[in-house]
Formats: sequence, C-alpha cells, structure tokens
Amino acid sequence: MKLRVAILYGGRSGEHEISIRSARAIMERMDPSKYETIEYFIDKEGKWSPRPILPEPMAQPEIDVVFPVLHGTFGEDGTIQGLLELAGLPYVGAGVLASSVSMDKEIMKRVCAERMLPVVDYVTVTREEPDLDVILNRLPFPMFVKPANLGSSVGISKVRNREELEKALLLAAEYDRKIIVERGITGRELECAVLGNAAPLASLPCEILPSRDFYDYEDKYLLDQAQTKVPADLPEKTTAELRRLAVECYRAVECEGMARVDFLLEEATGRLYINEINTIPGFTSISMYPKMWEYSGIPFPVLIDQLIELALERDRRKKATKFTR
Repeated sequence: MKLRVAILYGGRSGEHEISIRSARAIMERMDPSKYETIEYFIDKEGKWSPRPILPEPMAQPEIDVVFPVLHGTFGEDGTIQGLLELAGLPYVGAGVLASSVSMDKEIMKRVCAERMLPVVDYVTVTREEPDLDVILNRLPFPMFVKPANLGSSVGISKVRNREELEKALLLAAEYDRKIIVERGITGRELECAVLGNAAPLASLPCEILPSRDFYDYEDKYLLDQAQTKVPADLPEKTTAELRRLAVECYRAVECEGMARVDFLLEEATGRLYINEINTIPGFTSISMYPKMWEYSGIPFPVLIDQLIELALERDRRKKATKFTR
C-alpha cells in the first residue's frame, strides 16, 4: 500500500509564497508508486482547505504521516508541531521544542553560547522599547537588524549609521515585537545541511554569493542574480570544522529530521560563526538544502524518502513512552 502523506503549506507568515513553491517542488519529486499525497493549504488569514487537522488522536485515519512545509511564523515555530503532537500524527522535521528554540534567533544564540558554540555579538530590544543607546554602546557599525522570529531575510536591514538604525528597527518591528541587532560580519556566507534523528549527518557545505549588499529576500527569490557554489571552496580543515559545528548546533537545540545551519566566515579573523538554524529549510528550485544533499550523494527523491522514514522512526520511539500512570 502507498503511504498517505499530508502536505501542509501556505500559512500565515511573510514566507507564504516560498512555502507554496517548496511544497510544489516536494510533491513533484515524491515517488507516486510509494506515496499518495493529501494537500492541506492554509491561506494568509489562516483558513484551511480542506478542513483543519483535528487535535485528537485517530481523528485523521486517512493520514499516515505529515510533511509540514510551512516556513516561518505559525509553521516553523512549534505551533503546527504542537497541533500534530496532539493529533498523534507522525510528522517530518523538528519537534515542538527544537522548532520554537530555533525560530527565535535570540534563544537559539543563547542555547549555542551555553554549549560554547560561536555566535556573533548581539543586542535584543523590543518593539515597545527600541533602545538605540543600548545598541550603540554595545555594537559598532555596520549592524544587521532582524525580527527575532522570521526567516527568508524578511524584515532584515544592514545599517551603517544611527538614522538607518532607526528606520531598520521600525521595519523589523512590523514583523515581530522582539528585535535582534547583530554586529556586522565582513566575510563569506556559508550553509550546511543536516539530516537525522539521534545520529545526525552534515552535508558538504555551500557558499552563497549575493548580488546585493547581503543575501536579502529579493536576492533569494526575486532577482535571480545571486550565485551559489557547491561545495564551498574552503580548506579541508575549515570544511570539517563547519560540518562539526552544524551537527553540534543541531544537537544543541535538540533538532530532529532536518535543518539547514547558516554560517558567517569572518574575513579578518578566519573565524566561523553560527548565524541561524532553519528547521524547515526551503525546497524550492533554488534552495540549497536539497542541492547540498544531492551533491553529497542523496538525490531529492531519496531525501524525501529518508525524511519520511525519520518521521516514522521518531513516532515509533515516541510510542514506547508512557504518558499516563
């Protein structure tokens, strides 16, 4: 019998369109001899089509496993994972804790720092108290200003003076009440894909070569001018360290299934910094997560097979746990 896979996509986030593109790419590459897909589309207002998945065990007997392809808020932050846990459905990707920790850029940095993993200097402010003096006393220009809980570079600005900082804080505040301001790193942007549950593996890394000042939303999805290099042209020692750090970051946030870890390689010092971890990375035609695995020996259709098997394996482990006396 074919495995019945529910694909959740769309969603109430600034990454709605990217989610649609990722979901289409996944469905196009799923082996029709192995899988029957059931589509659940969530519009920008949060309305489901068809009816929503119910938070009750055995309420959806037609679903064997769920593949959430919901980037950003209400999809990558633990909320949809909590619904699927309540529904008792196996699902691809990180659980509630890893999703919520990884989505919040500040909390992710705290967890990594506790594990002695390298993160860039940062300051956190809120929409209600965007204290410029605190930021200016602790960080030099240039800086990056980001909503704490969003992806695909939505709402991110690079700033070089106080006036730009003020504007960037207002922009970031449109997308989240918590804002993170980071020291600007001059150097190279690198990414590494991670796959697995208890024994995660890291792919060969890639390098992003932006066509603009940094790899923003337009450069990622609209301009079609940014370049990528797989594998990244790095010394063997640097590649090995980057892959090690990717797995350690993955373990630190207790991720399972998949993630893409983004790095900055500082030109002046040669230091690697963990920038972000994305628990539902893009699967579009230009997304690097499947491309890195393809170069590392796992083609896109096989990657889908492995992600679904990891979801089912985790579900089997969970069923060995007692939740009542």
